[in-house]
Amino acid sequence: MAATPDKTAVVTGAARGIGRASAIGLAKRGFAVALVDRLSSELEATASEIAALGVPVLQMAGNVADYALAQAHGRKVLDTWGRVDVLVNNAGISQPKGLLEISEAEWDEVLAINLKGQFNWCKAVAPSMVEGDGGRIVNISSVSANTGAGPTAVSKFAYCAAKAGVLGLTRGLAKELAPKVTVNAICPGAVVTALTAKLFEARRDAIIGTIPLGRYGQPEDIAEVVVFLATASPMFITGEVIDVDGGQWVN
Repeated sequence: MAATPDKTAVVTGAARGIGRASAIGLAKRGFAVALVDRLSSELEATASEIAALGVPVLQMAGNVADYALAQAHGRKVLDTWGRVDVLVNNAGISQPKGLLEISEAEWDEVLAINLKGQFNWCKAVAPSMVEGDGGRIVNISSVSANTGAGPTAVSKFAYCAAKAGVLGLTRGLAKELAPKVTVNAICPGAVVTALTAKLFEARRDAIIGTIPLGRYGQPEDIAEVVVFLATASPMFITGEVIDVDGGQWVN
């Protein structure tokens, strides 16, 4: 086993967007970071940027929906660094089809990646957190888990259902894994990523008109909250859901 870094994190969906920004944000704060994504070439680019910061980095290509692979990747991280302090469950896919168009296979894929993938990685690393010095889990959900999919949404009901499941997962595990592990969720709003940029630009004025802070979110806006939940001390927050949406869905 390699020398154990002072702080370690696993970030899924780390090849681009929110996952990439979160991984880099944690690396800038001294975390060794294990990166998980099925986009191998883009994962390599994220890994190179983190390596340039002078912290250890692992790349693990694959689909988070694969339970056995998550178990194997989790063992690899533990065998290499000895522990996982932070898990960021970010990997997800969009699904623009509504109920009348979607197939059973497409529904299953959304649930498998966006919800089961988070379960898979919690199973892979949470036992070591509970048995060791504790840890923190940050799950990425979406404001659409609470609001449903509006006309500007990139994804429709299947995505909403999966992301709502993430909130239940978060709240349930927050109680089950306490007091050694905190589990919280972030609900991004209109954040510009490779998946959303084209649609958002086409309706820029209409969408930004609904956001009190007057701009789209950036992946770094979400990463700042990820880093807060991963590093704030003391930490007396668990089972909470934080909307990061520029005030678009204040209630």
